[in-house]
Amino acid sequence: MAESATLHAPPRFLRTPEAARFLGLSGRTLEKHRTYGTGPAFKKLGGRVVYSIADLQAWANRGTKNSTADANTVLPAKRHQTTGTAGNSAPQR
Repeated sequence: MAESATLHAPPRFLRTPEAARFLGLSGRTLEKHRTYGTGPAFKKLGGRVVYSIADLQAWANRGTKNSTADANTVLPAKRHQTTGTAGNSAPQR
């Protein structure tokens, strides 16, 4: 009986501080990732930002490497210049 209850448990969502602890990051770093679009997928429920454990795990798994020569797939929490047309190389503010 307990096994069937576990299989049908609703997904648990984590608020930013809990999600940051889950990933081993600071809450502020996770907020920056959210702002710059480099972080895990999130949902807005009412006015609250929440993360599913599956989304956090999937984002963390993108950073799995076999060698230091592997390409970086999880970007740092900073603004990244998008590729534009020639002559539009002014830095973003």
